[in-house]
Amino acid sequence: MPRLVDPEQDSDLGDRLCDRVAEAFAQRTPLRIVGGDTKAELGPAVCGEPLRVTGHRGIVDYQPGELVLTARAGTPLAQIEAELARHGQMLPFEPPRLGPGATLGGTIACNLSGPRRPWAGSARDHVLGCSLIDGRGQRMRFGGQVMKNVAGYDVSRLMAGASGTLGVLLDISLKVLPRPATEVTLALAIDAHAALERMQRLAAQPVPLSAACWLDGRLYLRFSGAPAAVAYHAGCVGGTEVAPDFWQSVNERSHSFFSDARPLWRLSLPTCAMQPDLDGDWLIDWGGARRWLLSDAPGQWVHERARRLGGHALRERGAGADNERMAATDPALLVLSRRLKQVFDPAGILNRGRMYREF
Repeated sequence: MPRLVDPEQDSDLGDRLCDRVAEAFAQRTPLRIVGGDTKAELGPAVCGEPLRVTGHRGIVDYQPGELVLTARAGTPLAQIEAELARHGQMLPFEPPRLGPGATLGGTIACNLSGPRRPWAGSARDHVLGCSLIDGRGQRMRFGGQVMKNVAGYDVSRLMAGASGTLGVLLDISLKVLPRPATEVTLALAIDAHAALERMQRLAAQPVPLSAACWLDGRLYLRFSGAPAAVAYHAGCVGGTEVAPDFWQSVNERSHSFFSDARPLWRLSLPTCAMQPDLDGDWLIDWGGARRWLLSDAPGQWVHERARRLGGHALRERGAGADNERMAATDPALLVLSRRLKQVFDPAGILNRGRMYREF
């Protein structure tokens, strides 16, 4: 049976939001989707009248035995995680909140994932279905509440990472998982190149690794799972045990590394890629797949080094020309993105300019 959580706090504003988007479509009025507004700095500023979705909230359906949760987009992430914790469960992709007002809709729209991402999958991987409002003000439903539901499954995943440019999320169904019985974090003194090699070796072995990060000459490894397995592999690795809040400081970008005033770059690279030859300070996360760089290096240098190693770079913070923030979009991808935008938001009113300057 469906489990309703705190129904007195639930609020379904779906019809009201549909009417507002339909009105904006008719008048060709740009809308800026606003939830907790904790992700505003993760992309270009969006102009338009605010469409506030935080009032559309509530956990609609939670079945712990089925490992499935459905909640409205404006539901605070803290509320969802607290309810899951009561049942010994969690969001497997370990999303960062980046502020106390974080909502489920903003988290999924930005496809945000934490340190567990390489081992548990991204936010997108755990989306089972969603309902949304397209740019005409029409309510649409894709996917369902089971992993094998095929109808519309890819479309619901498409909303993860679209940053609200293809539709206003109303509710999202997610796959959840049990919390690990035990977790231990160890730190080893090692340089960056040796750390990358160590992380690659561990990734190829059947070990209960759930996070791997290098910072300031130390490799941090988190093991999660059954107590006996965690104890065994932790003993094989050695190192010094550190407090688990280290991962929260990296995930929420509250670690002192992120307080530096220099431009902050995020590089997405193959885990086997060597360290780029760029001056600056590095934080290597996701077992080598995500690398943060604090550097005053010219933007074109950062993009070129990332491309040469088979990845790409994005300037998360800092001054510089707009065309240096991200690399030029592949023409084929740009054509596909335009077609999708035309289908879901033909008047281009939803979060205009958030993904591309053109639309």
